[in-house]
Amino acid sequence: MHWIILFVAGCFEIAWAVGLKYTEGFSKLWPSIFTIVCMVVSMGLLAYAVKYLPVGTAYAVWTGIGAVGTAILGMILFNESKELVRIFFIFLIVVGIVGLKIFSGQSAE
Repeated sequence: MHWIILFVAGCFEIAWAVGLKYTEGFSKLWPSIFTIVCMVVSMGLLAYAVKYLPVGTAYAVWTGIGAVGTAILGMILFNESKELVRIFFIFLIVVGIVGLKIFSGQSAE
């Protein structure tokens, strides 16, 4: 269960990172509120998850989920580079996240 909470925290990290683009420097009210709420939820869920998971692993997985998701949404929503080499390195981040999960020494709760 703690890994699922960490995954959801990572999804909220993606939401706030992408939301930053829409806030235009926090000059737009509703995108700013959305982004701040997502930040708080993401950090709260991360804080809960690290009560039960190794902090280094949890933080690396959380940031990895955020980095991968944000990079992919950047390509989709903001027409960022879709070069094969960029996609390859995003894939390497995913491999790292999976490896950290597998070798964390924690059960799949």
